[in-house]
Amino acid sequence: MRFVLFVIVLLTGAPAAFAADCTVPAAPRVDWQRCYMDGRDFAGHDLAQSRLRETSFQRSDLSGADLRKVDAYRVRFISAALKGAKLDDGLFSEADFTKANLTGASLVRADLRRARFFHASLRGADLTGAKTLGADLLGADLSGARWTDGNRVCAEGSLGQCN
Repeated sequence: MRFVLFVIVLLTGAPAAFAADCTVPAAPRVDWQRCYMDGRDFAGHDLAQSRLRETSFQRSDLSGADLRKVDAYRVRFISAALKGAKLDDGLFSEADFTKANLTGASLVRADLRRARFFHASLRGADLTGAKTLGADLLGADLSGARWTDGNRVCAEGSLGQCN
């Protein structure tokens, strides 16, 4: 199958749809599947509707970044800064947000099923309509976060669950 696609690409000049280019600059709809973006500065960048599946952003700065409607299945945001980032309507199932700073982030209607938020900061985050089935919130700081029902705001000191 790959050989056939390769031949089609050679004959038509069409870009290869099956290969991500990890060197392409940050932009909306970028394809960074399985790329290593560890320790990089993407603060304020627009990555809306991008394909980020299984990409690593460990210790990267994505503060204020636009990550709306991204496909970020199994992405790694370990110890990443995502303060004020917009993750609305994104697919983040099985993503790892261990020790990430999501203070003031918007995760409205985000798919967070089976995501890990071990000791992450979700202070003041908006989780309205987010899917959280199976999400690991062990030690996550949810103080002041708007919970998934859109009505409840978590009390100060809410760790691991919204009180």
